[in-house]
Amino acid sequence: MRTHFILMFVAVLLAATPVHAQDKDYNRYEASFKNFITCELTRTDAVEHFKGKAFKITMINLHGIRNESGIKIFTGAVQCFAGDQYQTLYTAVGVTQMAGKDIVSYYTIRKERFTILATELIRYPYMERCPWTRYWVDLD
Repeated sequence: MRTHFILMFVAVLLAATPVHAQDKDYNRYEASFKNFITCELTRTDAVEHFKGKAFKITMINLHGIRNESGIKIFTGAVQCFAGDQYQTLYTAVGVTQMAGKDIVSYYTIRKERFTILATELIRYPYMERCPWTRYWVDLD
């Protein structure tokens, strides 16, 4: 009985380790996504989206992450309070690896919900202004 208990404990421990690593990666990606979007919107004052009205970001959600054509695509939504109303913007960020570092290669943000493909995202190249990893939180 004791051997059975020890084997079950080891099996549970080994099974939980990759999940923890995946959670850690997801948390890191989520933090990078939120900080990148915050930086990009405040850097540009979101003039294109709110026509110069003062705004405050109230929520940023990372909806999904997928790999396509060598690009890691992050999609999400940003809710802002602009003027006297809430507005939601939808965003997609394409991250590639260069010299072992993740960098934002493509970025788009729209007022309408949309599905994004790597081929469409490539039409929106991004000149690095807000580094993807600048605000990573060390979760160790």
